[in-house]
Amino acid sequence: MFNKRSKALFVGALLSTAYVLYLIFYFGSAMSASDSAEALGGAIATALVTPHIIIVALCTIFYWIGFLARKPWGALVGAILYCIGSLLFMLYIIFCIPMIVLGFVGFAKQRKIINEI
Repeated sequence: MFNKRSKALFVGALLSTAYVLYLIFYFGSAMSASDSAEALGGAIATALVTPHIIIVALCTIFYWIGFLARKPWGALVGAILYCIGSLLFMLYIIFCIPMIVLGFVGFAKQRKIINEI
């Protein structure tokens, strides 16, 4: 499975998938509050975070494309979109930094592996 593929990109894709699932479950459960004020607060929070969630989900897709298809551009696009996604919601930038680093490292490693073939 890891033959001629970047391990850093695989780890980045796994972490990114876990992060997307966390965001979806966390903000999905925030909207299902029983009190109307809590539900309103959850809806506002979800509306603020939705662009971040969409961009991060796209990043995850590009990371998996880069890893499974051995395409370095997938890792590069994912890492750049992670930079944009972290700017959209600065409170969660600490969660995005490892995936950004792994994306750029995975891009460089995958490109090096492709060039050696």
